[in-house]
Amino acid sequence: MPRRDDRKADSPQARPANDDVTLAVDGREVVVTHASKLLIPAARVTKLDLANYYVAVAEGALRGAGGRPCMLVRYPDGIDHDFFFQKRAPTKRPDGLEVASIRFPSGRTADEVVPRRAADLAWMANLACLELHPHPVRADDLDHPDELRVDLDPVPGVEWPQIAQVARVVREALADVGLTGWPKTSGSRGIHVLVRIERRWTFDEVRRAALALARDVERRAPGLATSAWWKEERRGVFVDYNQNAKDRTVSSAYSVRPKPDARVSTPVTWDELDSCDPADFTLWTVPKRFAASGDPHAAIDDRPDSLDVLLELSARHEAEGRGDAPWPPHYRKTAGEAKRAPPSKRAATKDVAPDSDDGGGGGKPRRRAPLIEIARADREDDAIAAADAWKATHPEAAAHLEAADVLVDRMRGSSSLWYRVRINLTRVPASLRPKATKAA
Repeated sequence: MPRRDDRKADSPQARPANDDVTLAVDGREVVVTHASKLLIPAARVTKLDLANYYVAVAEGALRGAGGRPCMLVRYPDGIDHDFFFQKRAPTKRPDGLEVASIRFPSGRTADEVVPRRAADLAWMANLACLELHPHPVRADDLDHPDELRVDLDPVPGVEWPQIAQVARVVREALADVGLTGWPKTSGSRGIHVLVRIERRWTFDEVRRAALALARDVERRAPGLATSAWWKEERRGVFVDYNQNAKDRTVSSAYSVRPKPDARVSTPVTWDELDSCDPADFTLWTVPKRFAASGDPHAAIDDRPDSLDVLLELSARHEAEGRGDAPWPPHYRKTAGEAKRAPPSKRAATKDVAPDSDDGGGGGKPRRRAPLIEIARADREDDAIAAADAWKATHPEAAAHLEAADVLVDRMRGSSSLWYRVRINLTRVPASLRPKATKAA
């Protein structure tokens, strides 16, 4: 990581004494207030650094988020403090900044920001919007997604080589149904593979296609990939089909993530995937990479693909008795949907039909998992610390756990996140299993 002095030299704007900076972007003036405020202290990233970053990579960032309604994820005091989701565009906003009215599953609506120019990204950065979270639709057609999103989410303990291996299986599965995948790092531990599609299908149809793909990837890579929705059933890399449900957003290309090293969700080529290290892609390094090599996703919009063949695969799955899989908890129950109660809260195996498949994709009977909740926390670091403290208190039980047995669940409220910590005691002998403690 470069020295702080090197970063200052790279920044195109100096910091005046009043700590407000006016950027000239796209012929517009964008004021960055409190420009030296640290948003990512460990990486020494200020608000001005964030604004300059998004201006530098605007072409690529707008290819991912431009023309799409975006949820604002704001970190007003930096990533070490509280953040919040803001769906509604601020009343005080630049003239000409576009908004689009999004209707949510709850029936409520909100006018969300639609960035189209580098100046819009700089303005969002001034709001301490670290991340870009666009919906998979264009502002001129909010009912028909133009992007299928394959989110590869590894369980704890799974390392990059296995995640990249699953991504290659995804590429093969997509190619077999006539689809082209465009990979990028998630900016955390996972990989996103994006597919540009024709705007002919509803959100529900795109999600059906994503579920069929997830099940196909699981079939091709047993033990490495899973389509199981419930965390206690996952092993390997989860192919998160529900990221294609209406109102779900993911961090888009060139989005900065709230990580201490200022990591960026970065487009890569398939040739780069195995050898790259996601930690190398940061707010400080990506602009230089972009200037030197351009955007690996530059051609992503050239030819949208058809979902017809993947939806035919979905129909075959349904004809075989593999119906819908669980939706996120705040969505309405759909016809044919699997049970939403996690295995840990269901009846024991004798109450489950031997050949039933209620949504995990494996066609295997469900067993009640012995899970205990040990803590709740406002921050992920505190949740992880609580898990470590529990293991230190119960060393005999902890000795039987694998990394995937410690479940840190992101629980999303209306405008914020909180974290629940659970322990899967399946591998722990019954005589060593501690009882649940009251969550804080």
